[in-house]
Amino acid sequence: MITVAIVGILAALAYPSYQEYVAKSRRNEATNALLTGAQALERYYSANGRYTTTAGGSTLPAVYPSQVPENGSAYYTVAPTGTPTANSFTLRAQRTGLMADDPCGDFTLDEVGQVAIVNKPGGSSKSLSDCWRR
Repeated sequence: MITVAIVGILAALAYPSYQEYVAKSRRNEATNALLTGAQALERYYSANGRYTTTAGGSTLPAVYPSQVPENGSAYYTVAPTGTPTANSFTLRAQRTGLMADDPCGDFTLDEVGQVAIVNKPGGSSKSLSDCWRR
């Protein structure tokens, strides 16, 4: 009986740490998807002289991942935010599924490499350095 109690206490202490470890892993996947998408858009820009599919257009080519993970149930969806131009874009990884209530919020990355957190839940003490690991 004592052994069962000790195992129960250890499990109760370890489970929250495990959940945070899994959440960090999913956040890393999302930030990697944004970086991969930005690199693909930079290659497109190098070849075409613009980020958009047409001159003067506002549609980015579909060269970036649309969700994280790419197969199965999504934890983040990746899409442009705002209106892309020939010389600028902002990609956003928006929480969904099991990560919908994550205290880190959604991540953004733009054409100059500026990263940010948007839609962070009120009361969350998570900072950019806590959430975005480079």
